[in-house]
Amino acid sequence: MYLAMNRFTVPLENAAEFEELWLSRDSKLHENPGFVEFHMLKGPEEDGAILYASHTIWETEEHFRAWTRSDSFRAAHARAGGSRKLHSGAPRFEGFAAIQKIAMPA
Repeated sequence: MYLAMNRFTVPLENAAEFEELWLSRDSKLHENPGFVEFHMLKGPEEDGAILYASHTIWETEEHFRAWTRSDSFRAAHARAGGSRKLHSGAPRFEGFAAIQKIAMPA
């Protein structure tokens, strides 16, 4: 399993628009080999900003890397440069390979 995460610091005045941008997008992630799931997380408010984290889970890091080179990736990020910047600074990318998994018994 590979988890790819981007963290965004969003000023309070942009939070509603930032959320709407994510909630209304036409994601094609499910069409990509190795894709498992996506989550957009809303974190704590601090100093007039809210921390958000988007993360995708992939079967392997190579599946994630293949997606970043795909037409699907380019289409998903086409609006990123064209809209008003809603977050402070650049998103912070973090990638993680799983070394252990504990789950509820089936």
